[in-house]
Amino acid sequence: MSDSPDFGTFGRFVETPVAEMDADMKSAYEYTVKLRGQVPGPHKIWPANPKLSRTIVPTGAYYQTESTLTKAEIEIVTSVINGHWGAAYSNYEHEKIGEELGHLPAARVDALIAGLPTSFEDPRQQVVYALAAARVVPVGLFRRAQDLLGGKGIVDVTVLMGWFTGVSLTLMAYDVPSNATGLEQ
Repeated sequence: MSDSPDFGTFGRFVETPVAEMDADMKSAYEYTVKLRGQVPGPHKIWPANPKLSRTIVPTGAYYQTESTLTKAEIEIVTSVINGHWGAAYSNYEHEKIGEELGHLPAARVDALIAGLPTSFEDPRQQVVYALAAARVVPVGLFRRAQDLLGGKGIVDVTVLMGWFTGVSLTLMAYDVPSNATGLEQ
């Protein structure tokens, strides 16, 4: 990182070492570790607002363990939204995650992030992509989504879109580059 005062340890964000955190921040940090097993990406920043962090961290953890969506479907939504906002860090991280953990073909992940059209053979993946990429949800798309995902799945997709919008905007506000690592904690 630059010696410029505009940059910290994670983009513009200046991380607080765990040993120097006040009680509220440390509690939020430890809560993230408990739910996620680590403190990735925007989770490094969110303990700066401990009360908010404790409300949003469970949403991300939900998608790791309890969502009705498969990992591939989660990564489709994530890549569409990250690509829309252009957040360097999350695009870079989820390009790798989409391929390695979501088992999505690299060309499709590239298209999702770049905002280019793509398609999926799996009908659920296709409807998830259509929902995430849509600016308007026509009745026909809604009916297909209802048939394939059910109400729980549609809510999972739409809330994930909002959650990753928050992720992207946090990372962008702090100008977190794709190669950021932050403090070893």
